[in-house]
Amino acid sequence: MERLALFGGEPVRKKPLPTISDKSGRNIGEEELRLLREVIVSGSLFRYSGRMVSTFEEEFAEFLGVKHAVASTSGTAALHVATGAIGLGPGADVITTPITDMGTMIAILGQNAIPIFADLDPYTYNLNPEDVERRITDKTKAIIAVHLFGLPCDMDPLREIAEERGIYLIEDCAQAYLAEYKGRLVGTIGDVGCFSMQQSKHMFTGDGGITVTNDDELARKARFFMDKGWDRTVKGARMYHMLGFNYRMTELQGAVARAQLRKVRWVVERRRAVADALTKEISDIEGVTPPTVPKGCKHSYWLYPIRIDASEFKAELSEIAEA
Repeated sequence: MERLALFGGEPVRKKPLPTISDKSGRNIGEEELRLLREVIVSGSLFRYSGRMVSTFEEEFAEFLGVKHAVASTSGTAALHVATGAIGLGPGADVITTPITDMGTMIAILGQNAIPIFADLDPYTYNLNPEDVERRITDKTKAIIAVHLFGLPCDMDPLREIAEERGIYLIEDCAQAYLAEYKGRLVGTIGDVGCFSMQQSKHMFTGDGGITVTNDDELARKARFFMDKGWDRTVKGARMYHMLGFNYRMTELQGAVARAQLRKVRWVVERRRAVADALTKEISDIEGVTPPTVPKGCKHSYWLYPIRIDASEFKAELSEIAEA
């Protein structure tokens, strides 16, 4: 066997892999510059004096096939907009996953509510619906299903639980653009769907988020919550209908988001092709399990989680990761 590069052998690659942190690993360029130039030339960088953000919201809603989309400053903000829109308040419980980004927790704790962690499927790392149901009480206001790494949760039973118990189902789709569950795009199955455009995501604006729903009243409240509770349909004196935050996306972010939206399908298809090739290469290695994709699901591979059975190796997990 050849000596591993870790121990002085010949590396497979002579230069580093592309990175999400710069242009080497991102699809960004002239399309974004053209729309950014329009914004700069106009001099209108504020979302309510321009058209980039509102047009992006319309285009994103059409892209997903939903009625409403509300852009914001980050994926965390998008989730907070969702919990604000459903009226989550002090002492309420929200059932969610113990493996997620802190942004999911902020959306709950930011409303003085309490996260309740349900167990996960050990192979998909997504919520176990049976354990979710066991944890519901009269304090439960919502479930936040996180489509971890780009793999959809088992949404039918979660949807059924939410409807039977009269609670909201929020989808955290930050890592799951164009992931599909039984032919349906994630973000369109629950009451509200939330997406991130942080630098590492399938489509990106540096930071940014968007919240989607088919519910007219939730959309109205989401727009208020994103904009300090301000009702901009009322002319003259300002009218504030609820406590909200300043989560307004700028026209600069909106310009980049519009260009990125036209590319995200290609990005996801490319990631799927690379992931499928990698799965084919490693599937026969004892002790290594590639990502599990249940029947009826389409993964979008924000990350490619590998399960390791350490007993099959004469090395520590840290050494395997470094190699």
